[in-house]
Amino acid sequence: MISIEKKYLSYYMAIILFIGASIGMIHYKQLLENSPKAVYETYFLIFQVLFFAVIGYLLISWVFKLIRNYRLLKNEKIEAELRLLKSKIDPHFFFNTLNNLYGLAIAKSDKTAEVIQKLSEIMRYTIYEGEKNQTPLKSEINYLKEYIDIQKIRYQKNVDIQFKINVLDDSILVAPLLFIMLVENAFKHGIESLTEDAFVHISIFQKEHMVTFEVNNNFDSKPEMSRGLGLKNLRKRLEYLYPKRHTLFLEKDKSIYRAKITLLTK
Repeated sequence: MISIEKKYLSYYMAIILFIGASIGMIHYKQLLENSPKAVYETYFLIFQVLFFAVIGYLLISWVFKLIRNYRLLKNEKIEAELRLLKSKIDPHFFFNTLNNLYGLAIAKSDKTAEVIQKLSEIMRYTIYEGEKNQTPLKSEINYLKEYIDIQKIRYQKNVDIQFKINVLDDSILVAPLLFIMLVENAFKHGIESLTEDAFVHISIFQKEHMVTFEVNNNFDSKPEMSRGLGLKNLRKRLEYLYPKRHTLFLEKDKSIYRAKITLLTK
């Protein structure tokens, strides 16, 4: 009750002043009508100024309250949209990995336990770290490594998969699950569409407050690629999380696709 009273104390005082100013104006207005004296007129003007000052205060407070509530609702809406965008990470990888895992289990492969362990780490990171607003860059890199390692096990054909890391400070914070969509696309629309000479080259570079993530892959130019929804979600997340502090570069040249994200973490 004490906290509530403190919160509304200014409003209670304003209402009391409003009532007092109204009574004072009425009282000295009546006195002026019966006996127009300068002192009554002065008091009437004082109460009149107080009356309009209180009304002004209440109006301004009401407007600021509306603005504050609007901002809170807007922030809640953005948070809800971000949670929804995170939940739209392509499940294609999980389904394919489970199918491959089934094949490894049938063949009694020594890699079965390794794939299970890596898949559990990926799912743990997606579920728990993905809920956070920020995570250390080291955690995001480890997550990508696990994903890439599984892809190397999945593809039996000759595939050139590289992940180059040039990071000076892996403790800086970044939004989780920003880079994975570009990597997923590289495998889904690149390697899976090719029968030979497929490659995915991934690199991450960090210096001071700038992080650059790049993915280059080749693809079969005949099938029509569909990357629109994932990229749309990525753009929205970048706009929400790094307004005016990011760039997203996408380029398709014949059979090569290039994607690059640059983030300013501060």
